[in-house]
Amino acid sequence: MIIGVAKEIKTDEYRVALTPAGVRELTSVGHRVLVESGAGVGSSIPDEQYVANGATLVEAPDDLWADSEIVLKVKEPVAAEYHRLGARRNQVLFTYLHLAASRECTDALVAAHNVAIAYETVRLRDSSLPLLTPMSEVAGRMAPLMGAHHLMRVGGGHGTLITGVPGVSPATVVVIGAGVSGLAAATMAAGLHANVKILDRNLERLRQVDIHFDGRVETLASSSLAIEQACLEADIVIGAVLVVGAKAPKLVSNDLVARMRPGSVLVDISVDQGGCFEATRPTTHSDPVFEVNGSVFYCVANMPGAVPATSTRALANATLPYVMELARHGWRDAVVADDALAEGVNVVDGTVTYGPVAESLGVPYTPLRSLL
Repeated sequence: MIIGVAKEIKTDEYRVALTPAGVRELTSVGHRVLVESGAGVGSSIPDEQYVANGATLVEAPDDLWADSEIVLKVKEPVAAEYHRLGARRNQVLFTYLHLAASRECTDALVAAHNVAIAYETVRLRDSSLPLLTPMSEVAGRMAPLMGAHHLMRVGGGHGTLITGVPGVSPATVVVIGAGVSGLAAATMAAGLHANVKILDRNLERLRQVDIHFDGRVETLASSSLAIEQACLEADIVIGAVLVVGAKAPKLVSNDLVARMRPGSVLVDISVDQGGCFEATRPTTHSDPVFEVNGSVFYCVANMPGAVPATSTRALANATLPYVMELARHGWRDAVVADDALAEGVNVVDGTVTYGPVAESLGVPYTPLRSLL
């Protein structure tokens, strides 16, 4: 099979979907791998490393898309790439999609009559998300660092050092959501000696968090009142809420932000799924923040893209086994054999096959099983 690795063109996105190690694994069993020239440069992977491990370089992105049976990316296609989606009928696109937050991308994929498999909805029987987890860990660990920077006066905040110093209290960090990214955020914030509170609706999950931190982090059952009270005491609020494949709920209103301490910082890890703050809108690493009611909002939609040397390798380690199965069996047989991979299929030949996406966007839904 011919696998194409596209260069990311989204603003400030430096990751790449496959490493030279992945190229060697694929080519060693007879597959052909096309890599767009320069695709790995942002992740400190030169073209020569891909070639040395069996890849063929392609200069023109249109040629790569036209020649590939499977296209690997990191982020969802942007408008400048939509015309390439239909270059080859029944082509498989394997990438992060977050379609519930993008009607435009969904419409483009439907019109292309290809097969779109989303990293973020591949789900194991225990409900874990193996392809979202590594990037959630990266974003979660980054969130307190970004919050700490913007809490400084030079970052737009009220000038508090997150760690505190002897005789002066540290910052209070509130994490909404105790999933993978929320736990990672709380772990990093606690490591910085912040006063950390974490909220979640799942009491069993809060028990696990309490054990993980040996009681050093305050756990709170999430409710609108609990969120309000925590935010009013917070210096940094980190939104880490995930509803798999669907839009994130709006949990922090602009009215609540107006009552928070001026110069507080809100970091929305959930921005890819629409965000869990009312004012959330996607930003970039080049222009990461904006101000609402006296508080600083950090809503970068591809946070792990800032550390591509780490995040590319973490992502590729997780996705490669699924890429191998898709290449070996073709997408139909691969998803029939693997229920987790089947959960990742969002669009097939002009129809939306993932229920939460269809519900979020108000478009027709076709069960995947009916198309296999």
